[in-house]
Amino acid sequence: MFLRFLRAASLLSMCLCLPSDYEDAIEFNYGPSYYNEIAEEETPAPTPTSAPCRSSELTKWDKMFSMLENSQMRENMLLQYADDIIKVEMGSLRSEMLRFVAQYGGSCGAAVENAGRRMEIQLNSRLRETLELLKLRHRDSPAAAAGNSNQLETMLQELLSAAQTQASRLSKLETSCFSSPGGMNTKAGFHPLRGGEQGHHEQEVTTTEATLEMVLAALQEVKVEMEEALRSSRQRFLPAGCEMALLFPMRSSRIYTSIIPDVPVSLSSFTVCMWFKPTSIANKTVLFTYGNRRNPYEIQLLLKRNAALFTIGGEAHLVEARGVVNPGRWTHLCGAWSSEQGLASLWADGVKVASTPGVAEGHVLPDGGSLQLGQERNGCCPPSLSSGSSVAGFEAGFDSKLAFAGKMTGVNMWDKVLSEDKISQLSLREGHGCEQSGNIVAWGVTEMVPHGGAQFI
Repeated sequence: MFLRFLRAASLLSMCLCLPSDYEDAIEFNYGPSYYNEIAEEETPAPTPTSAPCRSSELTKWDKMFSMLENSQMRENMLLQYADDIIKVEMGSLRSEMLRFVAQYGGSCGAAVENAGRRMEIQLNSRLRETLELLKLRHRDSPAAAAGNSNQLETMLQELLSAAQTQASRLSKLETSCFSSPGGMNTKAGFHPLRGGEQGHHEQEVTTTEATLEMVLAALQEVKVEMEEALRSSRQRFLPAGCEMALLFPMRSSRIYTSIIPDVPVSLSSFTVCMWFKPTSIANKTVLFTYGNRRNPYEIQLLLKRNAALFTIGGEAHLVEARGVVNPGRWTHLCGAWSSEQGLASLWADGVKVASTPGVAEGHVLPDGGSLQLGQERNGCCPPSLSSGSSVAGFEAGFDSKLAFAGKMTGVNMWDKVLSEDKISQLSLREGHGCEQSGNIVAWGVTEMVPHGGAQFI
């Protein structure tokens, strides 16, 4: 047992002595684990490198290209910035418009729409009344229709005025509705719209605008139709309040009208006036003539294309006015003459268009001649009062090339020269010139006998 103890002690002493013996011989290396084979004296010298190349000075072209590149980049940046601003502003404007429509669209749009409907109903009613009146006038006789033509024109004028007034009111309503800060939303019970209701009211406003545009277009059409009807009525009905007219349907040697005055036609001065509407005008078209067997051309009132001619005592004494006559249009024509001064004058539509002194001065128109409308007597016999409606031999002396074709009314003759004011009153289309009768020939009083196809209408 003691031996075992000695062995153990010896082993323990050996274990304690071994570390002290090897402490100086063992070195610990805590560096990297690789091994560099190159010796310190064998390290190669670094390879010398050349200095980086320096660029030469930039040319003007290089500078220009550089400037262009910079400007293009700057322009792209500005465009992008402007585009962003526009998008933001447009979005803000759209939101403002939707807010405006939501706030003012309900009441204001309804008010404008109601005004347009009332205006349309009123104009339709007035137009219906006018059309009914036109139908009634056409059913009546032409004479009665002619007598009431002034009233019809007045009603048409009133209808046009009403259309213009309503259009003006509608424009004022739109202006006041959309320009005032409070609009028309101040009435009780109005609340701004929110959310999804804005789109609905925006559609309502668009519909209202379309309706107003349709109403305005209809008003324009009504105005055009009324103007056409007014022009047609002026041409269709007789002027100056006349209730009848003489119709010369065509140019013929057998179509004329003879006048049989109740007083002698022995005159040293006179004025003859008439309304006429020619269908066509030849080189010489006769309106009014007076003559006897000795001189068939004592008085002549003629047409030549667009000119009017007036002769006393023969064609040598002529007064002419050009550009005063148009086919298819009513024209008022007067011829006046005085023997004392020999002054002959022509008046067209109330305006003196020609005047010539020294025409048949001192001459006196002889009695016993024949008065004609629409033809010229070239000789033969004076009218026979006993025969009444016919004058023998007249047809043989007429020329169809001189005949008048169209309408005549308001034929009057006085034994004096009328004043300018009197002639101007007779020439008023909307006046009452037919109520003024001459003392030699009076329209509607003096006997006038149509021949051939001439007739009163």
